[in-house]
Amino acid sequence: MFAVGYGANQFVPLLVAYRSTLGLSDAEATAVFGVYALGLIPGLVAGGRASDVHGRRRLMIAFAALSLVATAVLITGQWGVAGLYAGRFLTGVVSGTVFSIGTAWIKELSTDAPAAAGARRAALALTAGFGVGPLVAGVLAQWGPAPLLVPYLVHLVLAAVALVLLLRAPETRPARPRGTGRARLVPASATTARFRGVVVPMAPWVFGSVTLVFTTLPAHAVGPGGGLGLVLPGLLAALALVAGAAVQPWGRRLHAGLNGSGGAGAGAVGLALVTAGCLVAAFATARPGPPAAAAAAILLGLGYGVCMIVGLTEVEELAAPEELGSVVAVYYSLAYAGLAGPYLLALAAPVLGYPAALVCLAAVAALTLVAVLLNGRRRPATGPQDPGAPR
Repeated sequence: MFAVGYGANQFVPLLVAYRSTLGLSDAEATAVFGVYALGLIPGLVAGGRASDVHGRRRLMIAFAALSLVATAVLITGQWGVAGLYAGRFLTGVVSGTVFSIGTAWIKELSTDAPAAAGARRAALALTAGFGVGPLVAGVLAQWGPAPLLVPYLVHLVLAAVALVLLLRAPETRPARPRGTGRARLVPASATTARFRGVVVPMAPWVFGSVTLVFTTLPAHAVGPGGGLGLVLPGLLAALALVAGAAVQPWGRRLHAGLNGSGGAGAGAVGLALVTAGCLVAAFATARPGPPAAAAAAILLGLGYGVCMIVGLTEVEELAAPEELGSVVAVYYSLAYAGLAGPYLLALAAPVLGYPAALVCLAAVAALTLVAVLLNGRRRPATGPQDPGAPR
């Protein structure tokens, strides 16, 4: 999961180079970044359901191998935008499948650990990969040779090592015998009132928030790069994701302490941080400079981290064992739907300006916070739920 998370975000600092070498507009650059979601969501849904039926191990091995192909296709993007679209799409398919299967697999491998350990381990593995990838790629692209080739070679090595290690990992969900039924398209656990009222509205802000650090802040909030043009996006991304990783243990404790609200209280804290991050990002785009951009990145990263761990903990508590992979897939699909936010922001900004557009985004985040609190108050959690129970 670390290696695939690394591969998903190694593209972040390189997008600055592609903007200039391929002449991409804001909307085109955001579209190249966001086409990842077109591959990711079907990968999530199909991967999670398939692993519940056919087992985790064989599918993880196959898609870890495909991650090597995805990065090889991205390398061709230096010669034309078609390679970027194809490579990002394939990266999305790989990421969706690996994230859904891997999160369920880690939870099942953590049965002897304390409660919510699986969610914490999965979130930290992903966040670490998301953060290290753009940092290393940015440094290599800025000061290394062949800036649109060498950064990708690191991921090829990481993915190959991960593939070898996977061959020794134990299976936790053997394939079901034929004729035992197929996984539901929408798992029962994802139709509970608690999931609909708390997880569904909060989830898009997981990646909808931190993606602003990858797309909007580098292009419009840092000002003169001071010779660090390709490094700054990686530094901002790493700063946000270090903050996101650091806050996750606290977010897990907050969720446990506010369990009576069904995750709504802890989710509201995450959304409050996202709202504050959007407001600081609005200030940073009005008065560009590294300090303001860094402050926005930290706040957005903190919001991402809290929302991520709260959502995964809710999924871990709500999902029935036989549909864990499917419920994780639904959660990640909702989370990645948030990638539409930065794209819509890029479309609205020429009319409103980035500061005003980000203030509007902050208002939407604040309204989501209110909705989550109201839903949590109306539908208090009663502990893990039976998917077949009345809802």
